[in-house]
Amino acid sequence: MKIECVPEINYPGIYFRQLEKEDLQSWYSYLSIKEVYQDTSWDLSSVKDLDVLYQEYISADKDSAVRLAVIDKAANKLIGTIGFHTISTLNKSAEIAYDLSPDYWGKGIAPAICKAITSWGFSRLGLVRIQATVLETNSRSEKVLVKCGYTYEGLLKSYRTVRGTPGNFKMYAKLVETSVKLMD
Repeated sequence: MKIECVPEINYPGIYFRQLEKEDLQSWYSYLSIKEVYQDTSWDLSSVKDLDVLYQEYISADKDSAVRLAVIDKAANKLIGTIGFHTISTLNKSAEIAYDLSPDYWGKGIAPAICKAITSWGFSRLGLVRIQATVLETNSRSEKVLVKCGYTYEGLLKSYRTVRGTPGNFKMYAKLVETSVKLMD
């Protein structure tokens, strides 16, 4: 889904913009690195696989996936992506997904972009639940989610097939923060 108002990130030199078709080759370049994809469900054989996803990201359907480019301002290049899929306007829920070039790991960027898009999902998209499914071997992603206030909800056994093998995924979720005024 194309978006009108891109969220702000509280991280110097990094910003979001709409993912563009020209980004697909750069995106594929780091997603095809074993240390990037091995603990995820990515299963790409060429940049054409990303083009299929990109078509959904530019859809006008309000329940279509949203994916933003994460840009290093100084280098003027794509360093990651983040967004939501499995969006349900009826249930006001979505699943967050993100990736980052390994050149940018360990710098606090992943938690910053996760916090920004989570807050934006609640405030701009009206979501009440944002969830994440993490392959049980992906401890890096789990740490990001915990830093962003997501709560572990349980293990989903054989939840998704990962490059031909059923994989166990951990479910994390964050609910919109609401103020409840108690009556005296």
